[in-house]
Amino acid sequence: MHGDELTRSRVDAAAHAETPLLKLQAVGKRFPGVVALRDVSFEIARGAGHVLLGENGAGKSTLINMLGGALQPDDGAIWFDGAPYRPASPLEAFKAGIRVVHQELNLLSNLSVAENLLFEQLPSRHGMVNFREMNRRAAELLAEVGLDVAPTTEVSRLGVAQMQLVEIAKALCHESKLLVLDEPTATLTVREVDRLFEILHRLKAKGVTTLYISHRLEEIYAVGDHVTVLRDGQHVTTRSLSGLGIPDIVELMVGRTIADQGEFSADIPVGGEALGVTGLKLTGDSPEMSFSVGKGEIVGIAGLVGSGRTEVVRALFGADPKAAGRIRIDGQEVDIASPRDAVAHGLCLATEDRKGQGLLLEMSCAENTTITDLAKISWRGLLQRKTEHAVSRRLVKELRVKTPSIHQAVRTFSGGNQQKIVIAKWLFRGPKVLIFDEPTRGIDVGAKAEIYELLRKLATDGKGILVVSSDLPELMAICHRILVFSKGRIAGEVPRAEFDQHRILSFAFQEYGRVRDR
Repeated sequence: MHGDELTRSRVDAAAHAETPLLKLQAVGKRFPGVVALRDVSFEIARGAGHVLLGENGAGKSTLINMLGGALQPDDGAIWFDGAPYRPASPLEAFKAGIRVVHQELNLLSNLSVAENLLFEQLPSRHGMVNFREMNRRAAELLAEVGLDVAPTTEVSRLGVAQMQLVEIAKALCHESKLLVLDEPTATLTVREVDRLFEILHRLKAKGVTTLYISHRLEEIYAVGDHVTVLRDGQHVTTRSLSGLGIPDIVELMVGRTIADQGEFSADIPVGGEALGVTGLKLTGDSPEMSFSVGKGEIVGIAGLVGSGRTEVVRALFGADPKAAGRIRIDGQEVDIASPRDAVAHGLCLATEDRKGQGLLLEMSCAENTTITDLAKISWRGLLQRKTEHAVSRRLVKELRVKTPSIHQAVRTFSGGNQQKIVIAKWLFRGPKVLIFDEPTRGIDVGAKAEIYELLRKLATDGKGILVVSSDLPELMAICHRILVFSKGRIAGEVPRAEFDQHRILSFAFQEYGRVRDR
């Protein structure tokens, strides 16, 4: 190459490096009755760690669905890697170099973990799928994200947190220019989050750009250089994270200052037993577990992915069979063999999988909020729509659900608003004991404060509250005490006076070796 050509090549390379990887100019998107995005413009630099923030309903999901090819903008234009970008499908987005890990999981539940991971590029031999090679590659990817399950495991047998790690592993299968992660740590615990951050740092060193969406504001500094904030479908700001504190970010997101409403209320009196569990065994050879929740008490359940947290609450609710154990509600022993039995006895579960198990997605907001007790809104066997609508409007107002109409199908709601509807339907039922599995998964900072206040109100009303959460600060803020699970057993119980993150983690890691100092 001659000197002039070499110079031009270097100039072109420098100019390419200075060109933003992604640029949005006056982008807009409308749905019936809703303006999801309006005049949104910002850029993402090459090789950057970029954070996208906003309350539920701010337009984040709409924007990343555009980037992933599931939606097209009504207004404006998008440029990717220096060229106009308007993918007609997720496949086109994938071929262009954009990989999206959605908050709502998109795995094929009847296939194995390995088949899901390598679905787009199944290894073959003599025209047939090479299962040995497929499982070998899958095992490497699972080890990279720290998920200890066999590649041959059917996805339907996994918990939500395990499926989240499979989604992340799937994204690592292919080289991407832009990796979009929507609430990737919502159900992960400290160890899994640390491993994910290590992966993202390695990808950044290779020049991969990341767009990271999270409601866990304390973690964005570990992955982001710059932040873009959306509010009510409009662009508020794009700026460096350096020197920007969490209170500043919260104010940009919600347009107002939010006081910390996650503090423990010491004035909530704890009465007699609301829920009692004795000798619970999930399988014939699993250890026995016994614990209780008092009336007016909020008890937390902590533990790593795969520790048995979700399995226990599903067994209590009758969603999964148990090998042994007695359950008492309000001091009376009850027989729970199905969710119908549990609800009849006053025990309700707000599941972590709101999309697959918590909602009827094609039905309206009004129908979902009242589905748990149709007798309350019926007269002589006939459903009273006027009563149904009045109840739904009240609950929507109380929980501050963002929807243009109670007649809107809940599949169109943001993740946080869907979670509020799951809670609303159980509030309508009027339970004695409420189990919340990841109650603030995918919920923004403003809505979290509202959920915490709701939990305190339920406790004040004498309900027994059991909260499963991968967010230790959340449990430490709202609970009277915390049960720590490790490999299918209760490894320890920590009373409020002894709350300490390292102490709780030491129990969680008990079966895995010593916990390192953080």
